[in-house]
Amino acid sequence: MAFAPMGPEASFFEVLDRHRASLLATLRIGCGETPGRGTHLASSSEVLASIENIIQDIISSLARNEAPAITIDNRSSWDNIKFEDSVGLQMVPHCTTRKIKSDSPKSVQKFALILKILSMIYKLVQSNTYATKRDIYYTDSQLFGNQTVVDNIIDDISCMLKVPRRSLHILSTSKGLIAGNLRFMEEDGTRVNCTCGASATAVPSNIQGIRNLITDAKFLLIVEKDATFQRLLDDNFCSKMSPCIMVTGKGIPDLNTRLLVKRLWDAFHIPVFTLDADPHGIEIMCIYKYGSMSMSFEAHNLTVPAIRWLGLLPSDIKRLNIPKDSLIPLTKHDQMKLHSILKRPYVNCQPFWRKEMEMMADSKLKAEIQALTFLSSDYLSRVYLPNKLKFGGWI
Repeated sequence: MAFAPMGPEASFFEVLDRHRASLLATLRIGCGETPGRGTHLASSSEVLASIENIIQDIISSLARNEAPAITIDNRSSWDNIKFEDSVGLQMVPHCTTRKIKSDSPKSVQKFALILKILSMIYKLVQSNTYATKRDIYYTDSQLFGNQTVVDNIIDDISCMLKVPRRSLHILSTSKGLIAGNLRFMEEDGTRVNCTCGASATAVPSNIQGIRNLITDAKFLLIVEKDATFQRLLDDNFCSKMSPCIMVTGKGIPDLNTRLLVKRLWDAFHIPVFTLDADPHGIEIMCIYKYGSMSMSFEAHNLTVPAIRWLGLLPSDIKRLNIPKDSLIPLTKHDQMKLHSILKRPYVNCQPFWRKEMEMMADSKLKAEIQALTFLSSDYLSRVYLPNKLKFGGWI
């Protein structure tokens, strides 16, 4: 045993254990995980050669007295996306592209910025050093204008070269947190123990570099909001439900938090659940489970289709008789978000999700997790989550 259990008796986890057995059986039927396509961890020499080829094409265009252009995949069109239940949203092999032309007033600045960032990536890879996206932005913040410009160009380059950001020697600053029954070693040899206490552990910035992961966890709970995550920490949820792991991306998850959840699933195949309540939270759950359109080129490295929705389900609100004055009317933005999710391809294979979302749309009301405090201040950690986990109340 990696940890001394302090949680419920073994019988508490019977339904969870059966769920895990079902997940493992599904994996065996499918001959294991779907082989990775799209991006792959590339060697430094491969990345350098790919950048050199792009520069060579530009030089060749200039030699022919032609205006150089860079061709990138269109990451913002549903026409370029296909859905597979075992993988999620992924970019089609022969997707539509767009040209970033050096002689067009609309795209000349982006052309220049792509070349500048390619130059910086080349130097990083060549010298075997790393930088964060923030570091790159601050090399010339006036030129880039804002961080989003840098982020989008780096993703375009990653997609164009068909390599993950890590292979470009660019790291993201992690905002996610992890707590519970998990130990691992970071790339520099630092030993990390995430055992639940008053505070959580920051998600590492180099997920590929962590090793010697050890856990006895029966499940992994993804908590959408940091405030709910902190409340569960304060209620000592990880110890009461030990062995388990909790993760939060503090809203829309950063790349490292998604990579960590994927890494834990690949390593241990323990049940993974999400805790969220409103349309924005459902969107976040879909990102963890099926990915996003903008990062569909890296779906095989990021998605965990085995994720289940634990709560707070709209049907739970009705079942628990939570009063209407504890609920919040859906905003116009909420309604548009819900309508958008209901039209996505993966909802067709999730009839129970559809039913819950339609229930929310019909009521035009949503609940925050905090609505459970109407029943008692610790209802979430003492009653709601333990019962959902013990009796299989997920979809």
